[in-house]
Amino acid sequence: MVFRSPAAARLLLTVLLAVATPHALAQETYPARPLRIIVSIPAGSGTDTVARLIANGLSERLGRQVIVDNRPGAGTIIGNDMVAKAKPDGYTLLMNGAAFTISPAIYKKIPYDAWNDFAPITLAVFTPNLLVVHPSVPAKSVKEIIALAKARPDQILYASGGTGTNSHLAMALFVSMAQIRMVHVPYKGSTPGIIDLIAGNVAVTINSVATVVHHVRAGKLRALGVASLRRVAAVPEIPTIDEAGLRGYESVQWSGLWAPAGTPQEIIARLHKETIAILRTPDARERLTSDGSEVVAGSPAEFAAFIKTEIVKWATVVKATGIAPM
Repeated sequence: MVFRSPAAARLLLTVLLAVATPHALAQETYPARPLRIIVSIPAGSGTDTVARLIANGLSERLGRQVIVDNRPGAGTIIGNDMVAKAKPDGYTLLMNGAAFTISPAIYKKIPYDAWNDFAPITLAVFTPNLLVVHPSVPAKSVKEIIALAKARPDQILYASGGTGTNSHLAMALFVSMAQIRMVHVPYKGSTPGIIDLIAGNVAVTINSVATVVHHVRAGKLRALGVASLRRVAAVPEIPTIDEAGLRGYESVQWSGLWAPAGTPQEIIARLHKETIAILRTPDARERLTSDGSEVVAGSPAEFAAFIKTEIVKWATVVKATGIAPM
């Protein structure tokens, strides 16, 4: 095509730029500004630790700052809802764990659809739970804490990260299977509950190995049993709850990364590629496994299938333990 004047050429260029899709142009520059990972759990939790590891790695690999923004509360619903309603442009992400799939069974109404309002990126890690007590509790084994609870029905207080969180359901399942009665004390996240447990204001909790193992090693808490069906390399001396007397008991936590539904697949693919590369580095593996976690780093499709299974599983547990939806 031959233009008779520079003005005609400039006009055609303007038209071509105007009809170019914003999506295509956006992909050329992503990321063009800092990213934010909303963590629906307080700072200091196992999921928060994983989020910060990923954020630091993404900052280096993407060349843009990635900020961790803790927004706990309401069984993680507050943070989840922020991401569900965020613009699906790859700049607002969600890091959460088992509470994400428990909430639909616990709450009659939640302001988002756990299945349809989020785009899975990767299931980052699995982390077994650990049953721990304050050192003043006169129980040094799973059998002894069960016997103590039977001798003192409705007198022993157990902490959780909030109604509907994994730590709540894990303890509720333990109480149900052991046929004992304890009093649930919910906190706004795991960290405040652990602080109160260390202070001796509550007696027992089940939380992720990553969250409590440091306190066990420091002598601030006593570990009674690992809530997986096999022992954990980080604490091989601690028996499983199953082998210690409560057969068939299992409760693990996990951490995963999402974007809002509708986020372009090109961005999901980029974030997945960079995130699993971070998780598979020797340094990340060493840091995570030393805390009792197991790196998964699966595909978005595998994460989606896992989420679907977990939603069904926890709905069954809630019904079996008699927890009334709120």
